[in-house]
Amino acid sequence: MNVTLIGIDLAKSVFQVCAVNQNGKVVFNRQVRRNRLIALLMNHPDAVVAMEACSGSNYWGRELQQRGFEVRLIPPQHVKPFVKGNKNDRNDAFAISEAARRPHMRFVQPRSLAQTDLIQVHRIRDRKITQRTALINQLRGMLGEYGIVVARGKERLRSALPGLLEDADNGLTVSARQLFVEQQHEWAELDRAIKRLDRQMRVHSQEDEAAQRLTAIKGVGEQIATAAVAFAGHGQAYRNGRHFAANLGLVPKEHSSGGKQQRGGITKRGNRYLRRLLIQGAWSVVRNAHKGQDRLSRWALSLIERRGKHKAVVAVANKLARIIWSMLYHRTEYNPA
Repeated sequence: MNVTLIGIDLAKSVFQVCAVNQNGKVVFNRQVRRNRLIALLMNHPDAVVAMEACSGSNYWGRELQQRGFEVRLIPPQHVKPFVKGNKNDRNDAFAISEAARRPHMRFVQPRSLAQTDLIQVHRIRDRKITQRTALINQLRGMLGEYGIVVARGKERLRSALPGLLEDADNGLTVSARQLFVEQQHEWAELDRAIKRLDRQMRVHSQEDEAAQRLTAIKGVGEQIATAAVAFAGHGQAYRNGRHFAANLGLVPKEHSSGGKQQRGGITKRGNRYLRRLLIQGAWSVVRNAHKGQDRLSRWALSLIERRGKHKAVVAVANKLARIIWSMLYHRTEYNPA
């Protein structure tokens, strides 16, 4: 029988390739070196290729799509239930092929090069900000060892640091002052790197037509707009706005049984970075809702009155996600009315 589906367990140099026929029976399941993978797949041009959505899967997905293959990327959590027996490459590759055959399985599309470029800017910027926060916290802890406490806020610490280093009577030793000067320089370099990435993100936002349209949404700036475009593309991978919001973990958990429905907090599944940005954008909408007369602001005010600010923020973030999907999918402009 002909090979109809091929599951690939990706690695750095040696891939595990499992090919099955239309009945789900294994035709072969063997290791293939990286430089021979394309040649092997070209022997089965009509087969669907399935992989876990992981590092390198977007590259291979683009390469195979250019050669005419149908590519299915499966989130790893949806593959795990199909792993039978011990975990090894053979069983993983077979589990991928099994998951890809399920009729209701959810697949993701490989990112384009433009999306990949954009998402790398966000990832590096996020790491730089994390490093800066860790540095600031370390500075405060070190100052505390010498009995020096500075008011909250990074700008207050930044402005107080030069004076502390010049003050000869605050108990700082020569060695401590040298360390603080080095950390001050490191802080300045991180600030410069973050500003460069912000400028790069701004250029992406100005050049991308979809991102420009998204910035018209209240609470959505360049950072959220570019992150949404990098993550969702044109929204073709999602059935509707609710599906997109659920994929970001902005819908309630459910634990229902025996006809009794129980719901809790949000699921927090999917892309935590974009979810965090949407929550921050939602806080902006909620804090300024009393100043606006648009439909979103009035809706946010009614939510605050009924459920409180914190629940209103999550609801507004969910609403922003649905609006973003609709504008990406239908290629429409934002209408605040």
